[in-house]
Amino acid sequence: RMKMQLIILISLFVIGAIAGKYSKEMNEQKASDKNDNQVEFRIAKLNQVWEKAIRMQLAPVRLSELHSDLKIQEKDELQWKKLKAEGLDEDGEREAKLRRNFNIILAKYGMDGKKDTRALDSNRLKDHDVKDGDTFDDPRLDKLWNKAKTSGKFSDEELQTLQREFHHHKDKINEYNIVMDTVSRTEEIHKNVISPLEGDMKEHVVHKKHADLKQRMRDLNQGFERLRKITHEGYSADSEFKEPRVIELWEMAKRSNLTEVELDSLKEELRHFETKVEKHQHYQEQLELSHQKLRHVEALGDEEHIMRNKEKYNALAEKAREMGYKMKKHLQDLTNKISQNGLQHNEL
Repeated sequence: RMKMQLIILISLFVIGAIAGKYSKEMNEQKASDKNDNQVEFRIAKLNQVWEKAIRMQLAPVRLSELHSDLKIQEKDELQWKKLKAEGLDEDGEREAKLRRNFNIILAKYGMDGKKDTRALDSNRLKDHDVKDGDTFDDPRLDKLWNKAKTSGKFSDEELQTLQREFHHHKDKINEYNIVMDTVSRTEEIHKNVISPLEGDMKEHVVHKKHADLKQRMRDLNQGFERLRKITHEGYSADSEFKEPRVIELWEMAKRSNLTEVELDSLKEELRHFETKVEKHQHYQEQLELSHQKLRHVEALGDEEHIMRNKEKYNALAEKAREMGYKMKKHLQDLTNKISQNGLQHNEL
């Protein structure tokens, strides 16, 4: 009898151990699913884009940037679903903007099914390294950059800062072209589909799209004027910021009729934001270096070495994505804050 109890106990222990192992394997499977990015986003279409990007083997920094953009899109879409449930997007304006933003993401990362002629490789290891013969795919920018390089007005550090501004302006031109292309294609598709009853709503949405394009063009012109002025005059001793996105926000704030007190407060916030941007850039550089090292180690074939480098690379990728999202979310908040304040002041 005692022997029988012992057998039952051993059997239960073995079954428990197997169940535990199975349960552990299931959890690990779920975890590995997450690591393989199977369920990275709560919205199916965003997951599909993410999986396609992995299959396309986008460069690590591009992948990290895409992840941040998709996270922002996810946040905005979930927010919109909540608003729609409360009946707060009657004219469908927010929905149209979300759709447009999604199409912009697809085009930006070469996933819109079009043969991409735009220069989209922003996976520069150190985009502030000054290279001879560096071009910006825009004759006006190239001419201005060559003038700046040969002017003798800039120290090496200032030239690096200026080059970042030129690259940022080039990215803004690419973005404008993507938005214009997306808007015109959307209009073409819907031209004959929308019924006359929806004509007014269509006109309203089209008007908003064109207003957005006009604003982007104004920003581009102002940005180019800034580059032209700096190239001719050099940086002034009291230059507030170094990061192009922060400089752009500061210029926008100065044009928005904020009070001196509000500008001082914003300047402080922009300093914190600039630190965040620099930190993110540092992590992107580390991520690219880690990826190069991993590829080198994989070529040597030492399993233990590969595993160690893979872990380090995955941790850096996670950190870069997390910081990228926080930085882009902060950028979105600051842009909204400045433009809304500007509007309020201009209406008074």
